[in-house]
Amino acid sequence: MPRGGAPVTSAIELRGIVKRFPGVVANSNIDLELRHGEVHALLGENGAGKSTLMSVLAGIYQPDAGSILIDGEPIALRSPRDAIQAGIAMVHQHFRLVKPFTVAENVLLGARTSWLLSPGRLEAEVADLAQQAGLKASPSARIWQLSVGEQQRVEILKALYRKARVLILDEPTAVLTPQEAEALFVTLRSMAADGRTVVFVSHKLSEVMSVADRITVLRGGKHVGTLETASTDEHRLAHLMVGRDIAFESARAPGEAGEIVLRVDDLHALSDLGLPAVRGASLSVRAGEILGLAGVAGNGQRELAEALAGTRPPTRGRIELYGADLTRASARRRIEAGLAYVPEDRLGTGLVGAMDATANVMLKSLSKHRRGPLLDYRSAARRTKDLVEQFGIKMSSLDAPVRLMSGGNLQKLLLARELSSSPRVVIAAHPTAGLDVGATEAVHELLLEQRASGVGILLISEDLDELLMLSDRIAVMYEGEIAGEVSADDADLERIGLMMGGTGADAPPMAAGGG
Repeated sequence: MPRGGAPVTSAIELRGIVKRFPGVVANSNIDLELRHGEVHALLGENGAGKSTLMSVLAGIYQPDAGSILIDGEPIALRSPRDAIQAGIAMVHQHFRLVKPFTVAENVLLGARTSWLLSPGRLEAEVADLAQQAGLKASPSARIWQLSVGEQQRVEILKALYRKARVLILDEPTAVLTPQEAEALFVTLRSMAADGRTVVFVSHKLSEVMSVADRITVLRGGKHVGTLETASTDEHRLAHLMVGRDIAFESARAPGEAGEIVLRVDDLHALSDLGLPAVRGASLSVRAGEILGLAGVAGNGQRELAEALAGTRPPTRGRIELYGADLTRASARRRIEAGLAYVPEDRLGTGLVGAMDATANVMLKSLSKHRRGPLLDYRSAARRTKDLVEQFGIKMSSLDAPVRLMSGGNLQKLLLARELSSSPRVVIAAHPTAGLDVGATEAVHELLLEQRASGVGILLISEDLDELLMLSDRIAVMYEGEIAGEVSADDADLERIGLMMGGTGADAPPMAAGGG
């Protein structure tokens, strides 16, 4: 029963849903009941069929078998417009926004047949909606000016503007800070209390336990259970998701860091808008250690990672790799020097969605597959096949566009490409964002294996539990600067959280090299 104690009635029923793709049965005879006035969580590993099932409900895919009932009446949802007219809206994990447009224009795009209202009236309308929903947004801002978290809010506002009574959120907190996530939960509970149905697709078990009334678990495209949140726990849910027990504690073994492999001194860099983003950041990473970098989104972490990777020019400061000055070096030169980069945007910056796995793996090793003026695609395909097997990557075909892969398998492919080059330093930006517990565990194991082999790792993450689990030292970035640094043994959530907010940095930054 929903937490508000309202009578239980079905809003949506999915009966015997089957959805096939070439070589894959994404949904196999799935039944799902969604009730009025509840937050219903949908869990499962990447590739379990969650997003496909919700895409069927949102009218994006047509089921090969099965039926959909709304308030007990069968309905055919042949398009997203049909779903929206039926009161169903989906907020996608990968944003569907027009970047040159303003927030207000994106919210209203497709929802109006007339644009006779003045921009001021449109913006006031969206501002009122944002205030009612408790979602901070500047209606006049252009999408390209916004952080990832702010863009997520715009997607939610789009759905609310269309007066959705059933709201599907696919990984809604993947790009939010803990504080923003908590605010979102308040909004979702308020929506459920108002009689709406919220489907919360998430890999974060603690969030599911805190916000959902009921939880449905999918595995391998099949329904494996629906549970009342009050009668389950994280360990049981994780076991249902992956079919085995998951280690929630750190597997990081004690180690002794070696020489400094990456040194950053007084680094400055500008944002995309030409404003200061990195303001005198200094840090160092040693061989065989993980330096965690915490911080609320928008405090310069992305710009710092790009400056280190060579995709954003610094305006001042120095970057050294094994003592060599690479401050002005190209990205190619840094790769050749042993730097690997796992960017935050895995499908866009990291991988090219329209290209297949082999082509994506070749992107950073074209010279190895040249035969005169031609590329030896067969040798590249053999190498890709070996990496797919070694890293346990699931895909329908090496020839399929990688955009069809699940988030976890995309991340494994990206890591396979970067780590197979035998790097000396790895910059990993949010490597587990949006991944399920099984895929997250696999990524953690890969990073720890690199650490054990003597690689220096800079791990940038907004997941404090992840940083505390994996890091040897943790630095905090605030307003473009390193606000402080502590050893993992001395760190805790409260101390790091205060430093992330610009207070409580009672521990001064450690000397370059961590002491």
